[in-house]
Amino acid sequence: MNSAIHIKNLGYAYGDLHVLEGLSFSVQKGDFFVIIGPNGSGKTTLLKIISGILKRQTGKLEILGTPIQNFSRKSLARTIALVPQMAPVDFPFTVTEVVLMGRSPHLGMLGLEHERDLEIATQAMVFTRVEHLSNRKLDQLSGGERQRVMIARAICQEPQIILLDEPTASLDLAHQVRVMDLMEKLKEEKGVTIIMVSHDINLAAMYGNHLLLLKAGKIVNLGPPDHVLTFQTLEEAYGCPLLVDKSPLGEFQRVTLVPRKFIHTDIKMGDRED
Repeated sequence: MNSAIHIKNLGYAYGDLHVLEGLSFSVQKGDFFVIIGPNGSGKTTLLKIISGILKRQTGKLEILGTPIQNFSRKSLARTIALVPQMAPVDFPFTVTEVVLMGRSPHLGMLGLEHERDLEIATQAMVFTRVEHLSNRKLDQLSGGERQRVMIARAICQEPQIILLDEPTASLDLAHQVRVMDLMEKLKEEKGVTIIMVSHDINLAAMYGNHLLLLKAGKIVNLGPPDHVLTFQTLEEAYGCPLLVDKSPLGEFQRVTLVPRKFIHTDIKMGDRED
């Protein structure tokens, strides 16, 4: 079986509010899979269910061919790592200490790190280019540096799947590209399956192999970026005027939001990808 994640008829509700309804899809091993959609579409809830933080209420969820309920908490943590949207600021630990926390699922009852654990932590810091920050406290770092430290911690878990919740949301443009390039490198060099929630459709188009577009807890579209990122599909999901054309950087879509003041200008309908 080539599926890293297989979901069938997944549902979840907060009380009477149905957040996810009848979701069915698969994520292939080694994929860079991006979940997009407007606010309130259920993206973060879906990520929490896949990570095991929330328990699905209906439907099936398999991780690498095994039902999620068959995993212990420790075995699931050896398989899946979660990078939160915001790295904690008031975390009184050094970078090395934070990265080493990723070894927890692999430690014995005493929870003591061994030389091999330190080697893996060092490799993770080198891979994410934060080794020069190893003795700095987390609250002394910039937002981009903290995010790379949290990714290093996830790598230190040696997972087969990494989940990321809006990893570039609070970063400047340079750090956004660094984080995305890092995740692409992780996929290509280590074969890790990447599943990311993002509001940035253009980053999703540039890096994602497959996109899942959600609205109100249901799937609007699923597939390669050129299949999902069409004018009609995005307008249906987001309910706002926009243009979709080919990026000058390559054969992938570029999505441009159209502010109200430009709606009645000479923008040609032919500029949209129909």
